[in-house]
Order: sequence, then structure tokens, then C-alpha cells
Amino acid sequence: MHQIGLIREGKKIPDSRVALTPQQCKLIQEKWPVKIQVQSSITRCYSDDEYRQQQIEVVENLDHCSILMGIKEVPIDLLIPNKTYLFFSHTKKKQEYNKDLLQSIVDKKITLIDYECLEHEDGQRIIGFGFFAGVVGAHNGIWAYGKRTGLFNLPRVFHCKDYRALIRHYFGLKLPNIKIVVTGSGRVAQGIIEVMHMLDIVEVETDEYLSRDFSYPVFVQLKGANLYTHRELLTYKREHFHANPTEYRSMLLPYLSCTDILMNGVYWDKDIPRLFELSDVDEQFRIQTIADITDDLNGSVPLNLGDQTIENPVYGVNRVDFYKTLPFEKDSIDVIAVGNLPNELPRDASNYFGEQLIKYILEGLLGNQNPIIEGATMVKDGLISPRFQYLQQWLME
Repeated sequence: MHQIGLIREGKKIPDSRVALTPQQCKLIQEKWPVKIQVQSSITRCYSDDEYRQQQIEVVENLDHCSILMGIKEVPIDLLIPNKTYLFFSHTKKKQEYNKDLLQSIVDKKITLIDYECLEHEDGQRIIGFGFFAGVVGAHNGIWAYGKRTGLFNLPRVFHCKDYRALIRHYFGLKLPNIKIVVTGSGRVAQGIIEVMHMLDIVEVETDEYLSRDFSYPVFVQLKGANLYTHRELLTYKREHFHANPTEYRSMLLPYLSCTDILMNGVYWDKDIPRLFELSDVDEQFRIQTIADITDDLNGSVPLNLGDQTIENPVYGVNRVDFYKTLPFEKDSIDVIAVGNLPNELPRDASNYFGEQLIKYILEGLLGNQNPIIEGATMVKDGLISPRFQYLQQWLME
């Protein structure tokens, strides 16, 4: 029988999400030869008693579990040698702040399966919190614009019990005739668009968005072919773009002068062109609020100067010198940049995450030679996997 442990989140600011809800744990134990134990936690969005009510054992020590599931990075001193871990390690892009974590995983002969790397055969990510990141990020962007302008009021997401309670605040809310750009086509963008529809913000085509004003709020979604073009050929082919991103440029510039809110949901790494450059922030730059939901420091949005917290998610960036300011100042652009947005709706996000985990991953995790699991295994018994050999070189630098 497989023994799975749900670990207590150990980061200094603990995340309250969990990989499996109490009801999902009960379902798994009834359907598969699996015993699940939950490490006691006072910060998890589901209480210890809620797990006990589903006949799931709550313990302090998980040493005897072979598979350990968490959400955020596990602190180095809490890593148990020779175990199989599943969590978001945030090392795939060679994030310097987690270099020691990856080295410790190697040293302790741990097997690391990174949720971020669980993919279908076409490269589409299988599991994640992107949808609820999009929901919360979109809400926060609209909320911040309301705070800046004083034209309307919305509550904070984390003050609402759940998603259903949140959307009740959308009914009857009349927004001004704002124009919003949504970038991306994945789960984050899906979450953003969910909120756009709930708020009765009308989707329009790109040419119409660029050429006219409206008497009601509108948004345009810019996917790959609308957002990037080859520098010489002026074409876009998805596979070629992902293989040769430096040959492309952003096509966002015409939107900068006719947009009030930018909601960014694109994947980014260092070779992908930024949406715009600091030099594009001039007197024609109309955007007042940026919800950088994918949240890469100085990434696709160069005005991202670092993370804020759920409680204080917004800072300003001065339009002239690009220094950080207080939010909502006249000569600044407001930026919402929070790394754990789904934690504002932790129960909804955890339930969604667990459903995907059960649907696509669990059987492969319990079986043998599953290509999805193998493709996401960064480290196997302390050895960097062939797909991630570039990380081995990084560790040696």
C-alpha cells in the first residue's frame, strides 16, 4: 500500500493551500490502495478536524510516508532524505534564490516531481493554480482602478468566504467605460476572462479596440498571434516562437495609448520579448493600473519592481524615474504584483488543484514508467534528470 503525506507548509509566510482536500483524500483512500496522512497545521485552509471528519489520520511525523505533497518550496531544514516530494520548487528557470534548495535536494538523494513540469505531450501544463490566480489578479486590478479613480468600490478577495461569495459583489456594479487588455491564452487568462464576463465587461476585436472609444467597459484578449510577431517575416508560428523567441517582438505598443488597465497572463522567461520597455512609458502611455498576474520581477512587465503581499498588493511606479512610490499617486502607475494570488481563495483553489491531480496524475504517481511523471521528475534519487541537465550545470557555477 502506498503511503502519501500532506506536509505542513513551512515557508516563513505560510501558504494556506493544500494539494488534496479532506473529501478528496477520502475518495482516494476508498478507490486506490493508498493511505493518506496529514501533518497537523494551524494555517491550512482546511482544519485538522475537517480531515479527521473524513477519517483521514492527522499526525505530526511523516517520516514513514514515501510520497510527500506540498505546495510551495520546502525549507531546506525540513527536507527528509530519500523521499519523493511533489511541490512547486521554482527552480526550472534557474531562480537564484532557490539554488541552495535544489542542491539540498540532490545532496539528500530526494526525488523531486515539480508540479510546474507536469505536461501533456504537446507541452500544455496539466496542473496548477493558474485559473484562480487569474480570477484574483483580475479582481485586484479592477479593485485597484476603483481605488485610484474613486469611481466605484469592491471588497478585497480574501475578505470573502469563497468564490461564490465574491461574485455576489459583481451583481449590479456599474463600471465606467474603461478599456482593458488581457494578455495570454492559458489558465491564468481563462481566470481573468471569467471575471470580465462576471462584471459584464464586453470583449471586442483588436481593430475595433484600437480604433474607437466605447460608452461601456470593454476588453481585448491578446494571444500569441496578436501579441508577438517575427521581426523580419512579420508572422507568428507558435512552435517557432517557443523555439526562437529572440527572433520576435511585442505588438503591444499600439495598445499602450488607448488602454486603462493591463492584465498580464503570459508565460515569460529571459529570452521572450517584454510586452513593452521602460522607454515606451511616455506621455502617450495611458495605462494607469497593471495587474502583473504572472509576476516576474523585471520580466514581461518592466515596471514590476518586486512582490507585494496579499494584504498590501499595490505599489506605484513613478512615470519619470521609475522608482517605487505609494499606490494611487497622480504621477505613478499602479502595479499589482503578488506571488501567491490563489491564496486569497484557498479552498476553491485547493479543490480545483486536487481535482486535476486526481484526474491526470495520481494513477501515474502510483504506477510505473509514466511519461508525464517522468517528464516532471527534476531529480531522481539525488541525480538531476536528463531533461534538466542544464540545472546541473547551473549548480556547478
